[in-house]
Amino acid sequence: MQQPWRHFLQSSLDRRPNVGRLVELCEESYSHLHKLLPDLAHMQGRYRSTGDEHADLFLEVIEHTRYTSVVHLTYYFEQERGMEPDPDVMLRVYHDAKQVEVIDLQQSRLPVRNLYEAPGLRNKWQVNLFVSRWLAFC
Repeated sequence: MQQPWRHFLQSSLDRRPNVGRLVELCEESYSHLHKLLPDLAHMQGRYRSTGDEHADLFLEVIEHTRYTSVVHLTYYFEQERGMEPDPDVMLRVYHDAKQVEVIDLQQSRLPVRNLYEAPGLRNKWQVNLFVSRWLAFC
């Protein structure tokens, strides 16, 4: 039996992306991230969010510039080779434009390869959609 979230994710991935939708998606991701981390622009170092019903969420603030931040977010799960990150995402946060862009995404559920190679818009759409939905879940 197919899981309901899988159907939703697949139908979203099948939509024809355009630049306007991608910008809206980056704004949506910013909104989700801002709810999780309202003081991100002032945070430094590594953090861990724990919950009774969910896996621990790990955050590392990589850098801050005047208008942007780069952050690393992941969960760690026990695998045959030990603890493995999944999903494992690097994000650039544009504080002035209130957008989040995926710099890099490694995960096992969505087959993404060649993150920003041709056809670039579709690839960017898929990874940013995945991250936006994940941030909403977090």
